[in-house]
Amino acid sequence: MALLGPFLLAGGVYFLLRSLIRGGSGSDRAATASRHAFWVGLVGWLASSLLPAANAGILPISPGATVPVDIPSALAWPVLGCLAVHALGQLSYPRGSVTPRQSGNPRRVRDLLPRRLGWTVLAVFVGAAAQILWTSTLPRFAPLPYESQPDGAGGYSTVGGEGRIPGAELAGYLGGALLVLAAGTLVVLVLITRRSLLAGLTSLQDSLLRTITMNRLLRTVATVASGLGAIAGNHAARPDPALGPTSWMNPAGMLNLAVLLLMLCWPPPKLEGPNGMGRGAPTAAQPATRLSVSIGAAMGLAAFVPAPAVLFVPGAIAGGPAVLVALSAAAILAVVAGGEVLLHRNHGLETEPRHWPRQPVSPALMSMLVVSAAVLVAVIVAVAVRQAEVLVQPTWEVTALTSAGIAFLSGIPLMLARRRYSVAATVPDLDAALRAITVHRVVRTLAAFFAAQAGVLLMSSGPKLHTASPLGPERWDSVWQAASAVGVVLVTAAVVVAVIPVGASGRGAPGLSRRPASRLGA
Repeated sequence: MALLGPFLLAGGVYFLLRSLIRGGSGSDRAATASRHAFWVGLVGWLASSLLPAANAGILPISPGATVPVDIPSALAWPVLGCLAVHALGQLSYPRGSVTPRQSGNPRRVRDLLPRRLGWTVLAVFVGAAAQILWTSTLPRFAPLPYESQPDGAGGYSTVGGEGRIPGAELAGYLGGALLVLAAGTLVVLVLITRRSLLAGLTSLQDSLLRTITMNRLLRTVATVASGLGAIAGNHAARPDPALGPTSWMNPAGMLNLAVLLLMLCWPPPKLEGPNGMGRGAPTAAQPATRLSVSIGAAMGLAAFVPAPAVLFVPGAIAGGPAVLVALSAAAILAVVAGGEVLLHRNHGLETEPRHWPRQPVSPALMSMLVVSAAVLVAVIVAVAVRQAEVLVQPTWEVTALTSAGIAFLSGIPLMLARRRYSVAATVPDLDAALRAITVHRVVRTLAAFFAAQAGVLLMSSGPKLHTASPLGPERWDSVWQAASAVGVVLVTAAVVVAVIPVGASGRGAPGLSRRPASRLGA
């Protein structure tokens, strides 16, 4: 079953990507190819998380309470996973068309590779390799319990802490993973250049599409390589618990965060339509539309508001994950509400009648919201009942309170979208479309938030409930043993829902293809 799982997962990813590239023809082919490239990059990014391997090589103080990281497995999943997703993305293109070499227009990797990004990624790999090489020279430390000892000056100092395996042993794992990542990246780059031409695209569009795909691949592998260097830095920064100092700092971890933010903010080129203009280009020229697009970018940054707390507040993740998720959702909703206020003040006209779209939210997205809310309620009830049965300190209350608070706050941007002044009617249905976009963003945020809250509650409470459950073959044993895995699935689903673009869950952008249902009075 351990071998069957990855194959089933790879098959599911392949058929998902295959279904995305299969549809569309003619002028819609560019949009279809762009959407396929986006999802390849997104799924590859989700598969590249090195968080389970963050403490690789670190020996816990209490081996019975904390199990050391299984290094090969923790490294294999993100390294091979992100490469496999990008390789499946290239293999999912329709077959039967000619390849660039057969068409008489062969392409090489260096002809399509984004140069500045390529050199940046190479520098990241070199830096990670240097950190791993330095780590290979470090000795092993045995873990020691924390205790106070006289410091020789009339006071006491604290000694003890976690240990670490020999640096050469960890460097062997990390160096092997980095070599596999580099070799796999080159293989996928070759696959990108040699895949079949996509029918319906011009030669210029096809080349640009391959450059976009390379951009997404390089940004992902750069974060993985930097993460491998950060793991080596975490090992190197650990002080010897027998010498006294218990505080430490990981500079490689800060560099990893900088690389992550840089790669997130490094945009790929835009794939435009056959006429040389992007889809919806006339509408995009409107100031109100540009503001709406910038609000979408600000929402992505707002999601990282809790990051300072995670980085600089010890125990923030373990102490209040529900609060951190709620803080992220509240920041996103605040940005959406601020966007409506700016539309009202800068582009709204009191003389214009208010337009409201007939269907501001697609049935698919509304179904996601209902399902995620139902799952959250079910998880809260199950955790509350079990915590009361085994007399464990309740943790579901914070989840319930923060969820109710975010649900209440979501009404603010919805109310503002309903009551603000309309923008000038220079483009048909533009005002209704902008209102529908706001509603879509609020509903999408709520759906992702509810799923994430259910996931973090299971991840934080499941292991404790499994440990506190009476020993024996009762039905709750297997349920709470699998709670953490279910929580990871829910959090992953929440991330996927959170990045669903406007109009992707329905047919076209909301409000752009339909007349407003009514004209609300001022």
